[in-house]
Amino acid sequence: MQPNHQPHEEARQASPGWPLKPLAWALAVALLGSWLWTRDGATLGTNAAQAADEKAAKDTKEAKPKAALTVSVTQPQPAEWPRTIPANGSVAAWQEAIVGTEAGGLRLTEVRVNVGDIVRRGQLLAQLQSETMSADLAATKASLAEAEAQRVEAHANAERARLLQTTGALSAQQIQQYQTAEQTAKARADALKARLTADQVRLTQTRIVAPDDGVISARVATVGAVVQPGQELFRLIRQQRLEWRAEVPAADLGKLKPGMAATVTTAGGGSVRGKLRMVAPTVDAGTRNGLVYVDLPRNDAVKAGMFATGQFEVGAAQALTLPQTAVLQRDGFSYVFRVGSDAKVLQTKVGIGRRLKDRVEVQGLAADARVVASGVGFLSDGDSVRVVDAAQVNAAVNASAGNAGSKTP
Repeated sequence: MQPNHQPHEEARQASPGWPLKPLAWALAVALLGSWLWTRDGATLGTNAAQAADEKAAKDTKEAKPKAALTVSVTQPQPAEWPRTIPANGSVAAWQEAIVGTEAGGLRLTEVRVNVGDIVRRGQLLAQLQSETMSADLAATKASLAEAEAQRVEAHANAERARLLQTTGALSAQQIQQYQTAEQTAKARADALKARLTADQVRLTQTRIVAPDDGVISARVATVGAVVQPGQELFRLIRQQRLEWRAEVPAADLGKLKPGMAATVTTAGGGSVRGKLRMVAPTVDAGTRNGLVYVDLPRNDAVKAGMFATGQFEVGAAQALTLPQTAVLQRDGFSYVFRVGSDAKVLQTKVGIGRRLKDRVEVQGLAADARVVASGVGFLSDGDSVRVVDAAQVNAAVNASAGNAGSKTP
């Protein structure tokens, strides 16, 4: 039996143009794919062009040379500088005298000086109550006068007895009594003389005087206070002399000799020249440092108790020096910038030695090296520079400062 295709035939006949629909769909799909391909290709082309332009601009920017900085150059200068040993220490009084009194139980009636006063040897500093001492001294003088009169009388009686000794007018016992009375009177007078001296000393002790020239560094005395024997009333820096007690490592002590010069710098920045007086014979077992005593001249900027740094001059040696402005401190090291023949700088590490005023000793640098003199903080290794005279650099800096000042309202 043959299959029945009649219904399908009827459907094709009932739908006019049916064979054209698949062809239309295929054509539409092809057109859509072509449009999408064209759009994506254009976009990719545009992006590639933009990337190429950016790369070209970047290459041009990188290829453009960095602006050259204007600098001045200098060369290391040979100089003979003193060799020094650094040290730290405190300023102290050369000798500090404690002023007190040996008298006890007396009241202070007058205090004539204060801290900072300059005094002379024997100058009155304070006065203790002296009425009792004066009265005792007067009584002793009266007793001594009486004893002297008795001694004179006893001496005259003894002389007469000795003259009558050969006549037998006086017995031996009587003569012995006169002689004994003479010796007793003399001893009593001598005792009263000693007592008079003691009373005079006690009266003198009521006057508290300076034991030496100097300056008062401390005062405890107060009017109305009752003092005790040995009590401290004042402290005196003898002759206003100060010394620097510097601590020096044991390894350097052997290089120091009495008479060497020392430069001491105080906390305030002032400096004073001193002379080494003595090197201590011992070294501290804990710090391994020894004390060195340096005499200091009188200077208002130096006070006892101040901490000071300093250095001892132990000779002289040659050194290559540069201005301190030519040395850059970076990452804990010291660098200078050498200028090459291609007008580019080369960052060079150097060692730093002694310093004197505005110059510093450098090590590890050739004597004929040309280095940037100032403004090294603005440079990096390989920078191009334009070398000019220092006078031109200063003029440019002054001009820039003047323009900045004129723009300020």
